[in-house]
Amino acid sequence: MPPTAWEEGIWSCSWCHAATHVGGEWFEISRPPYLPMGMRWGKAVADGLPAGISHAFGIFDKTLCGIQEAGMLPSDHWWLPERKDACGDCREAAGVIDDRWPRAMRGEDARVSVARGL
Repeated sequence: MPPTAWEEGIWSCSWCHAATHVGGEWFEISRPPYLPMGMRWGKAVADGLPAGISHAFGIFDKTLCGIQEAGMLPSDHWWLPERKDACGDCREAAGVIDDRWPRAMRGEDARVSVARGL
């Protein structure tokens, strides 16, 4: 069936973690611009995460290092990989993901939104 104005979805790439938003009132297709590592992920918040270690909230309700806890959410604060308490495995995964963004696609106009009428 062709998409309608009332259907909306988000596709997340498990390789580069880019999210593509499809649908909505204007059937918009949007991809986020490149952001540096310290501005790309929120700090993961969940009861089961170990205290004293800051984890990055990735996609599919997991941290970048693969921890999955019930009710995990990103906080309102950025996960900062340069901090001492940042999880080393999350930092390593963030570096690998960051290296996957092509240099030519890191400018302000590299990612755009496209809208079309139904």
